[in-house]
Amino acid sequence: MNLRALVSVTGKPGLFKLIGQNKGGFIIETLDSAKLKSIVNLSTTKMATLEDITIYGDEEEIKLIDILENIKAKGEAPDVKASGNDLREFFREVAPGHDESRVYSSDIKKIISWYAIIKELPIFEEEAPEPLT
Repeated sequence: MNLRALVSVTGKPGLFKLIGQNKGGFIIETLDSAKLKSIVNLSTTKMATLEDITIYGDEEEIKLIDILENIKAKGEAPDVKASGNDLREFFREVAPGHDESRVYSSDIKKIISWYAIIKELPIFEEEAPEPLT
């Protein structure tokens, strides 16, 4: 799975594709059909690639990429409007060992909504590029 160009931007709902950089910041594009472009100034806004996101685990952090792979293997995810108990039970299956006291229902809903956005994209078939050394 290749999540390198997909980013989450603080204060903006949804996910974005990083498409370039200019002197004002990074150029991002929405992943929906509108394909709206905007510029993110990193001095005022935080941005994180999905590849770098982790969640709290009981023993060690769990990579988002692993959780998304587990959701894909499961076949489907619950609706984000499902009950908190249903969401937590599902998350126990796809993210075993997560720290239930520090991973909130809102975090689970966000991950499930991100999966809904990217599940149809070809990123699940793409190999992640090798890290730069």
